[in-house]
Amino acid sequence: MEITKSTVPDTNAHCSAMIKKEPFGTVDGKSVDLYTLTNNNGIEMKVTTYGCIVTSLKVPDKTGTFIDIVLGYNDVQSYVLNNPYFGAAIGRYGNRIGNAKFALDGKEYRLAANNGPNNLHGGVKSFDKQIWNAKEITGKTGSGIEFSYVSKDGEEGFPGTLTAKITYTLTNDNEFKIDYIATTDKTTVCNLTHHSYFNLAGEGSGDILNHEMMIKASRFTPVDSTQIPTGEILPVVNTPFDFLKPTAIGARINTENEQLKTGMGYDHNWVLDRPDGSTGLLLAATVFEPKSGRCIDVLTTEPGMQMYSGNSLDGSATGKNGTIYKCRHGFCLESQHYPDSPNKPHFPSTELKPGQVYKSSTVYKFYCK
Repeated sequence: MEITKSTVPDTNAHCSAMIKKEPFGTVDGKSVDLYTLTNNNGIEMKVTTYGCIVTSLKVPDKTGTFIDIVLGYNDVQSYVLNNPYFGAAIGRYGNRIGNAKFALDGKEYRLAANNGPNNLHGGVKSFDKQIWNAKEITGKTGSGIEFSYVSKDGEEGFPGTLTAKITYTLTNDNEFKIDYIATTDKTTVCNLTHHSYFNLAGEGSGDILNHEMMIKASRFTPVDSTQIPTGEILPVVNTPFDFLKPTAIGARINTENEQLKTGMGYDHNWVLDRPDGSTGLLLAATVFEPKSGRCIDVLTTEPGMQMYSGNSLDGSATGKNGTIYKCRHGFCLESQHYPDSPNKPHFPSTELKPGQVYKSSTVYKFYCK
């Protein structure tokens, strides 16, 4: 086992920030590493070079008790064999592209139809199933891992060689910060996101329906029967999609509503309330779990966010503590450009051209009340 430690001076801390590296098995004959990041407050996050997956995230409740709040597995082979994107980096294109095709500069590109007729999360063997290079990063604010991967021209049908870097930082302010950077040598599309399933009561503790959620979005993008945006951008007022005030995820999830029926619950893109022209980090959502007191604030530079209520978890996945993950045992908050943007010219563009730099940031901040 290889262990590296990095200490951040903090005279007020009861422990010091640290990075530990160890083997996590092999995939296709290639070694996979697991990194453990610990901040000055004792929060611990484990991440692996396979898919940049966050395998564990232990944060305290209101009594100071630490527990793992993300769904996942203890071994890499379980992620290979049965992973509904637990904790993974998603690309080249997060979410869905309609009819698994799009056009750029007059040329049509066909992708894998891995979600009904549509392309989902980049295809069959996309960013979540690659082994990434990793570099440890330390500083006064915390420690992290810079992951890098080169997606070759034509991989999963996408044009251009895309060079991507994703940096995970666990800060001493109890933030999990994700910074994305990408460049290309040919015009392409790029929409990167993160897919942790959270349960603030603890992974394996049951469903997330009592979690109170606020989403700072006055509008959302309704979908058709295959979960592709219709192109409309509709107000959330007087619908089950109104989370402008904190509301339990389960309060209206079984309401008679065509959109909820299509998604089997919440699996939709919210159009975040963002001042025109603003590109900085802004609050997108807050989630509170009443029993534990745990909270997450989500801040992002992105224009949209997918809230997914874990509707397709079907009991086929047995998690880290032997618990069977069932329907709605976790929720996802995926910052993003809108689904199917390459086929919807009036949506914010996801085109990336040579000479341009794709940049995006998202922060998950943890605290209790």
